[in-house]
Formats: sequence, C-alpha cells, structure tokens
Amino acid sequence: MAAREAQARQETGRKRADARRNEQTLLDAAAAVFVESGVDAPVRDIAARAGVGMGTIYRHFPTRADLVVAVYRHQVEACAEAGPVLLANSESPYAALGQWVDLFVDFLVTKHGLAAAMQSDGDGFDTLHAYFLDRLVPVCALLLDAATEAGEISIDLPAAVLMRGIGNLCIGGDRDPRYDARQLVGLLLAGLRRTRSL
Repeated sequence: MAAREAQARQETGRKRADARRNEQTLLDAAAAVFVESGVDAPVRDIAARAGVGMGTIYRHFPTRADLVVAVYRHQVEACAEAGPVLLANSESPYAALGQWVDLFVDFLVTKHGLAAAMQSDGDGFDTLHAYFLDRLVPVCALLLDAATEAGEISIDLPAAVLMRGIGNLCIGGDRDPRYDARQLVGLLLAGLRRTRSL
C-alpha cells in the first residue's frame, strides 16, 4: 500500500513538473511572438512556435489577457534574474547593463500592449505595474551602481529615471516600422558612458 502511494506521489510530481515545463515553453514562445508581432499576434503563431496545439494554449490561458499577463510576469522574472547573471559573466558592468537593457526593451514591447489587453481591469494593471517596479528597479540600480563603481559611468542617474527614459523611447515603435527604438536607447546608454581623457 505504501509503495503504491509513493509511486502515485512520484507520478503526480512528474506530471506537475511536466506541466510547469510546458507552461514555460508556451510563455517563451508567446514572449518571442509578442516581441516580433505585438500582443495581438494570432494564437496559432504562438502554438506553432511552441510546437503545441491551440487547445493547449487555451487550457493554460483561457483568454488573451490571461496569456499577456502571464507573459508579462514571465518576462519581469526573466529580466530580474538576468541582471546578476549578466553582471557576473560579462566583460564589464557597462556591458552587462547594455545586455540587460536589450532584455528590458524586449519586455517593453509586451508591456505597451498590456493596457489594451486589460482594457477593463485598471486595478489589475496597477498591481502589475507595482510588481514590475518592485522587481526591476533594484536590478537596474545594481547594474548602474556596479558600472559607476567601475568608473564606466559618469552620470548619477536613478534607476527608475533611466528605465522611464528607455520606456518612453520605446513608445510607438510598434506603429511605425521606420522607428528604431533600440538605436535611440543605444544613444542614451552611450551618453552615460564616461569618456576617458587622453
């Protein structure tokens, strides 16, 4: 009897782990499709990218808003976790900051579509925005502080201000294919860089 119960628990654990992996695969696929095509991209494109049927997506995320919010949270966590890893593995803190900002820009593509996807749920959007600030401002501050301590940045700029500036530069890129937000964000980061005196 005990052996049967242990086996049932083990199988339940495996199913839960498989379900979590499947959900992560769906979220990764949806995030990539949202970055390329916006949050209104067809669900079939996400299903194709994830290698699953559309029914699988609807089982996990019954509405588009559910999917967008899940991708939003998934990307916030990915950005939050990436900061310290990039700092530990990059050639310099400034390089880590640049790589992290690239991830942040990808995230902003999803964030800018979130309001439309959650039209009637202002409180839900406010809660997610607070979560976003709580998780990402400290990570950006960590990277800025490290670059400042390394003598790579000469401007004392609060992380929240930098993130807002990047966010503002990303607005509208989804409506005008000629607009290259990454180019302007690159110029912003270059402006932070300390120039070495000759």
